[in-house]
Amino acid sequence: MSIELVVFDMAGTTVNDEDSVSRCVRGALAAHGVTVTVADVNRVMGIPKPEALRILISESPRRASLIDQIDAIHRDFVARSIRFYETDPSVREVSGTEQTFRALQQAGIKVALNTGFNRAITQTILDRLGWSGSPLIDATICSDEVPRGRPYPDMIQELMRRLGIDDPAKVAKVGDTPADLQEGKNAGCGLIVGVTEGTHTREQLEPHPHTQLIASVSELPVILHLVGN
Repeated sequence: MSIELVVFDMAGTTVNDEDSVSRCVRGALAAHGVTVTVADVNRVMGIPKPEALRILISESPRRASLIDQIDAIHRDFVARSIRFYETDPSVREVSGTEQTFRALQQAGIKVALNTGFNRAITQTILDRLGWSGSPLIDATICSDEVPRGRPYPDMIQELMRRLGIDDPAKVAKVGDTPADLQEGKNAGCGLIVGVTEGTHTREQLEPHPHTQLIASVSELPVILHLVGN
């Protein structure tokens, strides 16, 4: 199989952030009187954050009073996330990420990032890591830039359109959540690669659609036979 495009998730897959997404979600909800667990947030990880918040609020005893405040709670989440990604010392690339990007591009494979974040958070991360305008990344897309975020295929399909890729079988999707893997399946990706050192373990990802499970994105060039074992 000839892969022409790899679409990587960001937080937990290519960006190390010490599970800040979960902490910012829980913090924004707690500020409005809703307590959720790490496991609760993991169930909705990877999908657009307004939808994730709506699901968590709908399961709360406070759903009747808060369901119409999702926009305000999401703004709180965005503000917390931007502060974190601008300042926290834990924010860095997952080890080996840029090396993987470089190996793909040297093989003529395009590199794209997609995310359940909106553009404001995404741009903060890109700026922090020096990836904004980087020649190592051909395109980025966010869940607020398409009609539907994960697990729907809209982001991958839009990236394919932008980058001139016609056949989804020539696309690989790489991510650390069930929503990433479902997105890859729904887009018809030829490779669907789960990363097990992000938010979900190998055991948690195993039941979901995948062609391979790897510990880190640094292993991807081996899967694609760009380097030896």
